[in-house]
Amino acid sequence: MNAQLRSVLLWALIIAIVIVSFGLLRKASVKEVELPFGQFTALVDKGEVKDALVKGTTVRGELKNPVEGATRYTVTLPGDLQNYTPELVKKGVDVKASDSNASQYVMALFYILPAVLLIGFWIFFMRQMQSGGNKAMSFGKSKARMMPEGGNKVTFKDVAGIEEVKEELQEIIDFLKDPGRFKKLGGKIPKGVLLMGAPGTGKTLLAKAIAGEANVPFFSISGSEFVELFVGVGASRVRDMFEQAKKNAPCIVFIDEIDAVGRNRGFGVAGSHEEREQTLNQLLVEMDGFEANEGVILIAATNRPDVLDQALLRPGRFDRRIVVPRPDLKGREEILGVHVRAIKLSPDVDLSIVARGTPGFSGADLANLCNEGALRAARLGKKAVEMEDFEFAKDKVLMGSERRSLILSEEERNVVAHHEAGHAIVAFHLPKADPVHKVSIVPRGMALGVTQQLPVDDRYNYSREYLEEEMAVLLGGRCAEEIFLGSVTTGAGNDLEKVAEMARNMVTVWGMSERLGPLSYKGERNPFGTFWEGGTSAQYSEETAREIDEEVKALVLAAKKRAETILGEHRDRMEVIVRTLLEREVLDRADFEALLKGEPLPLHAAAPPAEAEPSREAAPAAKPAPGPALREGLEGA
Repeated sequence: MNAQLRSVLLWALIIAIVIVSFGLLRKASVKEVELPFGQFTALVDKGEVKDALVKGTTVRGELKNPVEGATRYTVTLPGDLQNYTPELVKKGVDVKASDSNASQYVMALFYILPAVLLIGFWIFFMRQMQSGGNKAMSFGKSKARMMPEGGNKVTFKDVAGIEEVKEELQEIIDFLKDPGRFKKLGGKIPKGVLLMGAPGTGKTLLAKAIAGEANVPFFSISGSEFVELFVGVGASRVRDMFEQAKKNAPCIVFIDEIDAVGRNRGFGVAGSHEEREQTLNQLLVEMDGFEANEGVILIAATNRPDVLDQALLRPGRFDRRIVVPRPDLKGREEILGVHVRAIKLSPDVDLSIVARGTPGFSGADLANLCNEGALRAARLGKKAVEMEDFEFAKDKVLMGSERRSLILSEEERNVVAHHEAGHAIVAFHLPKADPVHKVSIVPRGMALGVTQQLPVDDRYNYSREYLEEEMAVLLGGRCAEEIFLGSVTTGAGNDLEKVAEMARNMVTVWGMSERLGPLSYKGERNPFGTFWEGGTSAQYSEETAREIDEEVKALVLAAKKRAETILGEHRDRMEVIVRTLLEREVLDRADFEALLKGEPLPLHAAAPPAEAEPSREAAPAAKPAPGPALREGLEGA
């Protein structure tokens, strides 16, 4: 309430100053002419004087018509005509009398009051500045937000899919709950824990869960909040943050995106990173300097551990570096189970199928998936979220919304149908390729069609045979256009890009070329290379570069020949699938396999609304193609 009262007084002072200043400016803006007494008497005789205010020997008033551009006048009476008022009354002038002493007091107050108010405002402002610990505008105060003990409701029950990481962090929680058990044997708790992982994997959520489990105060701040315009502010904030943490020990200090302040020193132009380096130096001292920070555990998160300074990563500062990976199949199912707690599910929802169709998804991606499914079910007026809604949400997250407004000509639809059917038939007849899940010629995102392959399990290692078959599948669409349409289109642009990248990695990175042997020809990254000098430096001769190009070309042509052979052997099935695609636009796995075996198509439920066209389950997401095809391929290959 005291702070509110001070705020009200401050605004009252500001308003008073504005009002007084406005009055002074308004008064100063009124033009007043000084008349000689003779001219004044002439105007009085003519009836041009409207009124007069007599103050001793001074007369002020207003004229009926302007003189010299002014209607206000002032006249000084001669010494022997101080009693000039009766003459003015006789001439019909409205004479006003006033006490000259009182008027002077009012005018003095009118001019002194603004000065008094300004002085008061300045004193109040200075006190406000000094109330922040004698730091101007409190720039040096830490911006860390403190969550008090018991205020954090997040626990390990809200974290799923990373059990190994939770087990590693459990030791810190045990120390915060019972430090004596460790100190009795001479053990020391790690001073810092660095959580490393891709965006959305749950690093910040893990830090909150640690604080919630240990039931201790939790300070959170972003790395960018240390850096300010003024030199020395970041270091001051680091000191203030650790001072607050010591007062509330045992506690946890969490710095998100620490790479904003913890980058390698010495790589910038001299003096250009002075403030950031001072902040980092202060952080290094606070974490492991002369003064001990007992009971203060620093947890930091970053997705760029490669740019952090080595002094920050050494034992004694960040003793533990924990990788928070993307969840595997089981982890994704557990994460989905956490996010659907507040969602009413239909009995037909199988989270294991949703998890299997989302390889490479992070926890944030899965949370977005569940939310999109719930929003779609609500838009359609359903009482519960169905499996169809999750399928639609998966499509939307990976590929974007359907482009129902995009109307293709029959010729373009025919090209897209042949392209996608080519991908699907080649994939079906290669044993190591991922199974076909769905084929669609419905425009979505930047792609006019998509062939979706659903891996049976998560893949962490890729064989040469698998990569060769995947290249053949990627080239299946281009080969189908050549064989069945007699021409090629730009739709295979993205496929060709991925095939070339995959083949070059097989030769230069993974040593899968018999001609060049098991050697790595990957160029080294040059951090000091300029844009025009290139960012990498080759570690091989021009002759070897020529051999690499020849070997890459040979691998691609072999895959193309393999795809052409498969399509040539199944021309009749190709025509059936293309015809059915043009009719239905979407074929799921059951439809596709039935067509290949010559069996009747299975019956399906009525088609959902246009917005809710069946969604895709795909392998790891690929970049949109600038043409008709977007085939979901191999991530990281």
